[in-house]
Amino acid sequence: GFESCASTFQQPGVDLFFVAGVERDLLGDLEDRAEQFAAAGLGEAHLFGEERAIFLGQRGDFEFETDRAGDRGDADGVQIGELFHVDPDWVIPANGSDENLTIIMRSFCDAGQQIGYPYPSYVLYESLAQIQGVQVHRLGLGADWLWDPAEAARLRSQLRIFFVPNPNSPTGTLWSTEQLLQLLPDQGVLVLDQAYADFAESPQTAALLQDSRFDGRLVMTRTFSKSYSLAGIRFGYCIAQPTLIHGMRKVKDSYNCDAVAIAAATAALQDQQWMLDNRNRILQTRARLAAALPRLGFHVHPSEANFLWTTHSGVSHRTIYERLKQQRVLVRYMKFPGAAEAGAELDGLRITIGTDSEIDRLLQVLPQSVQP
Repeated sequence: GFESCASTFQQPGVDLFFVAGVERDLLGDLEDRAEQFAAAGLGEAHLFGEERAIFLGQRGDFEFETDRAGDRGDADGVQIGELFHVDPDWVIPANGSDENLTIIMRSFCDAGQQIGYPYPSYVLYESLAQIQGVQVHRLGLGADWLWDPAEAARLRSQLRIFFVPNPNSPTGTLWSTEQLLQLLPDQGVLVLDQAYADFAESPQTAALLQDSRFDGRLVMTRTFSKSYSLAGIRFGYCIAQPTLIHGMRKVKDSYNCDAVAIAAATAALQDQQWMLDNRNRILQTRARLAAALPRLGFHVHPSEANFLWTTHSGVSHRTIYERLKQQRVLVRYMKFPGAAEAGAELDGLRITIGTDSEIDRLLQVLPQSVQP
């Protein structure tokens, strides 16, 4: 109830506190509780809806407005610009990184035109293309998770957009700038989907946008869902040359970023040390898991993301997945039709790097899950 909210919000380092989907009979009369929140010196409490509500506690320098509509995400454009050393007109915030991908598709590709992406990777690109009436080309990845440069050169002349997640999913492969240049369409844009970039040792930065070799036709997307651990607020952003951003703004939805998401994203941007500490913890746990899995018969692909792509030669991946699920341990079983040699199906397990206690539990039950 209120006392729990107040106690939590008074903890050191807590600047924004949300309670979502609260029933009236749980917190009593919301208006009275809001007055108590303010009287306790905890800042403002904003109420949304009638029967269900969100409390937001606010203190410090955060500005939070709920009584007007507008592209309030522009304020975050300023902070994102400062973080990446670009002006705000290089930035467009969105309702999650996936919305940025939708905006890009609508901005740069008409029905009947063509896009490409490395396969296996993020199959949402195909779904967005189908909605837009766009043809899709898969650039196949070999056993080393690299593409054939000759095939990439052939595709470049046909494509309006080439999407490339870097680091890639499901493997966490990070491709170099020189490799990315092989994918720049002759008359289109290269979209660098950097959802997992904060977990890489040396990810490409916004300085790449001013590399003349990309001819001003590079677009970078980022999200708060991974390194910031804020998937629930649905906030992402795109960085590109202002001429590209100007065109993308024309096709985005009006008021696509809500006030609560903007407030949370602003707080996260202002606390980079928390994000970096979170990142470093995940990298340490990733290294520990990567060292442990081969002792259980797994092949582990080197990863620069917050997950590991693993395969096992002794037991089927589906069987391992089901056995772990019975132990209430969830990993992701993934399969990609036509991605293996001779057009066979490729499958494996993508294991997200959770907390240390979650990884301890995985390693505890994994030995019995890989028994023949």
